[in-house]
Amino acid sequence: MDGLGRDVQGEGALLRGQGEAVRVVLPGGVGAWAVTDPAVIRGLLTDGRVSKDAYRHWPAWQRGEVGAEWPLAVWVSVQNLVTSYGAEHRRLRGLMGSAFTARRVGLLAPRVGEIAAGLLEGMEAAAREARGGVVDVRGLYAQPLPSRVMLELFGIPEEFRGALREIIEGFFATGVSLEDARRNYAALYRTMGELVAFKRRCPAEDLTSALIAAGSGADPAHPAALSDLTDLPDLPDLTGVAAGADGAGAGGPEAPGGEGLSEKELVDNLIMLLSAGCEPTVNLLANAVVLLLREPGQLELVRSGRASWGDVVEEALRVEAPGANAILRYAVEDVRVGETVIPRGDALVIGFAAAGRDPGVHGEDAERFDVMRATRREHLSFGHGVHYCLGAPLARLEAEIALQALFARFPGMRLAVEPGALRPTESFISNGPREVPVLLGPPADGVR
Repeated sequence: MDGLGRDVQGEGALLRGQGEAVRVVLPGGVGAWAVTDPAVIRGLLTDGRVSKDAYRHWPAWQRGEVGAEWPLAVWVSVQNLVTSYGAEHRRLRGLMGSAFTARRVGLLAPRVGEIAAGLLEGMEAAAREARGGVVDVRGLYAQPLPSRVMLELFGIPEEFRGALREIIEGFFATGVSLEDARRNYAALYRTMGELVAFKRRCPAEDLTSALIAAGSGADPAHPAALSDLTDLPDLPDLTGVAAGADGAGAGGPEAPGGEGLSEKELVDNLIMLLSAGCEPTVNLLANAVVLLLREPGQLELVRSGRASWGDVVEEALRVEAPGANAILRYAVEDVRVGETVIPRGDALVIGFAAAGRDPGVHGEDAERFDVMRATRREHLSFGHGVHYCLGAPLARLEAEIALQALFARFPGMRLAVEPGALRPTESFISNGPREVPVLLGPPADGVR
C-alpha cells in the first residue's frame, strides 16, 4: 500500500475488485490482510476473534519481528482505548465514555459557533492581504477549528498548543522516514509528559485534569474529576451497540474492578483523544468544502432547503472517509472471510474509504457526491461496534456548524485551482487535501 496516499480511492477500488480479504504489504514491509467489503467489516468489528491489542495478539510484535524500527510502530505500540481488547476496553471506555455524551457535546455548540466566527473574520482579513485574494480554507479554517475545540476541552495551555498541532500532523504522516517517525515519536511523548506534569501542578476543570484524577484514584468529588465534567444525564449509546453487548472483545482477562489509569495509559489515551479529535474532523471539513465547490448543484440543494447540512456531512463521510484505512487488527484465532481463512496472529487493515464507495451498497455511481443519496448514512467512517468513535457526535456537530457558517458568510466562494490539482495529505490513513485554495468572494450582507 502506498504510504504517501497518492491515490487512496484508486487503491481502494483495486482492493475491492480483488476479493473480500486481500494480502497487502504496508509501508516498511509489514504484511497484512486488507478488508474493504462493508458487510465483512461489520462482521469483523463485532467478532470477539478479532483484537486491536498487538501486545497480546500479534505474534510478529511479541517476538520482535516488527518493532520500534517500523515507521508505523506508534500506531500499534500505544496502549489506549483504541488498541485495547475485551474487559480492558470496557474498563477504559467506562472511564472516558461519559465525557462525550450527546448532551454534553450539544452544550459545546455555542462555543464552536464562536470559534467559527472568529476564524472566518481572520480568513477574510487574510484574503485582503493575500496575493490574488487566495486563501487556504484547510489551513485557516478546517484545521484550527477542531484543533481549538479540543485544546480548550482538554485545557491545553497556549505554550503547548503549537508543538501538539505539529506532532499530531506528523502522527498521521505514513510516508515519513524511520528517522522522522522516531523523532516525532520522541517529541510526542516528551510533550505529553510535560503536559501531564503541568496539569498535575495546576489542575482545572478540563478533561486532561479529569483523566489524571481517574488515573490517580482521586476522590470523585475533586473539582477535576470526570463526574464534575459530565454530570448531565447520559443518553443512549449513539453507536447502537453497547460495549460488550455484541460479544466483541470477549475472552480477554478481566481487569481489576475500579482500576484507574496507569501512567502509560494516561499519556497514550491523551494522545489518542487529541489526535482522533482533530485530524479526522479537519479532513471531514476540507473534503466537504471541496465536494460542495466541485458540485454546486449539491450546495444549491442545501440552500433551497431540500437537503440539510447534516445530509452534507453524512455524504461527505461516506464518499471521502476522513480515515481511509485503520491499522491494525489481529486474528485471535483462525477467521474465515468468504473463501479465505485469515490465520491466527495475522494482521488486518480495515479499508473504510473503500467501503464507503462499495457499489453493492451505494449503487454503480457510489463515487459520486449526492447529498440526497438514500444510503448516505450507511457508512463506516466512525467505525462500528465497541470501537465506534467516541467523538463522532462532536465531529458531526463541528462540521455542521462550520460548514453552515462558512457558506453563509461567503456564498460566492470558489476553488482557486482545478479539483485535480489539489494534493492529498501524505498518508494512507488520513484522507484529505493538503490545502484547499479558494477565492472567498464578497461576504454576505449582515452575516457575521
